[in-house]
Amino acid sequence: MSFYTSLSGLQASQKEMSTISHNLANVATDGFKKSRVNFADVIASSVSQSPTSVVGSGVVTKSITQQFGQGNLIQTGSTLDLAISGDGFFATKPDADGSKVNFTRNGSFLVDSNRFVIDGKGGHLQVFPVDGSGAVVASGIDGLASLRLPQTSGTPTPTSSVALSANLNSSSSLPTNGTFNRFDPTSYNQSVQTTVYDAGGSPMTMTTYFVRNTTPTVGDPTSDWTAYNFIGDQPLDVGGNNAVAMQFDSAGQRIQPAAAVTFDAFTPPTGAGEQTIALDLTAMTQTAAPFVVNSRSQDGTAIGQLESVAIDNEGIVRATFSNGDSQALGKVALANFANPTGLRQMGDGYWSATGLSGSAVLGEANQNGFGGLMSGIVEGSNVDITEELVALIAAQRNFQANAKALDTSSQISQTIVNIRT
Repeated sequence: MSFYTSLSGLQASQKEMSTISHNLANVATDGFKKSRVNFADVIASSVSQSPTSVVGSGVVTKSITQQFGQGNLIQTGSTLDLAISGDGFFATKPDADGSKVNFTRNGSFLVDSNRFVIDGKGGHLQVFPVDGSGAVVASGIDGLASLRLPQTSGTPTPTSSVALSANLNSSSSLPTNGTFNRFDPTSYNQSVQTTVYDAGGSPMTMTTYFVRNTTPTVGDPTSDWTAYNFIGDQPLDVGGNNAVAMQFDSAGQRIQPAAAVTFDAFTPPTGAGEQTIALDLTAMTQTAAPFVVNSRSQDGTAIGQLESVAIDNEGIVRATFSNGDSQALGKVALANFANPTGLRQMGDGYWSATGLSGSAVLGEANQNGFGGLMSGIVEGSNVDITEELVALIAAQRNFQANAKALDTSSQISQTIVNIRT
């Protein structure tokens, strides 16, 4: 009987050493939670047996309990790296549109080729859908959505109107070269560049060149200028003429043009559809002050390209685009359980719900008992190397003691067998 008692002790010690070894092997695994082995003694007795004479029958592994204490928080600087400070798990799906949900504490996420936010094993991070203000519009497991980063934002609008306000220096001399050539700076006085957009939202540069033609005289106090306009290498004409006449009075106030000038239809250099642009120069002035652009505006809009993603402490994922748009993409969903120690370990840092853990309860960061959410940080393993090594030494001694007891039992048995009458 003592043989099997010692054998159970050996098996228990071996299981404890295996558990400790598993903890040590995952000391650098993000989001890993260590386990502890719990033992119980085995007592076999009957009704007729005196309680003062019961001899135990060894030890049994009662449970291997996961320890969900907080791991070390490690700064990474990556926006998509997330850590939960407190209770909760991230919800992920192996398939973006699937129904199976896994749970993890490893918040190291990245973007795949399809722009889904995934973990290192391809699990898709789950979020609650939100409206434009960031308010959650769906809840529950069925309401979760896989987080996907949009590539663009907005609808492109071609530029149809450009307004330019600038002051031309009244002391400007006539250009040295009297024949305008946009490649010759001596043939014009000033130039202004304005970014405009074609029907596809692609940017184009509209350049306006100002050329002084006359200076005020005693008999004629007015001053004449000409504006030449180009988009890229393509001239913008009015009735086939590239020159837009401008005139100012002696006080520097504009006389011509009296209204916005509409250019002939043209095909943009980008190859987009035919486009018409009107140029408003009615805010132009001519004073003794140096040349300065007061304002310029246009009514076209570009399609926005994704520039950055940020996740705040409440879990709102917000994307920023090159056209200035900002879009809320979702709110990171957190899950918790009535008994987290009852979760089944799946490997790869995943857990799944069981009857012991209870069903997942979904919530948001900093609400209803869920922990806080931090971006740019990942949670490391909660394994303490020193503690585990001390426990390993103790388990080793337990193993040696049981091995010694087994050896002693074997020797006694052998002695009995060797007794001769």
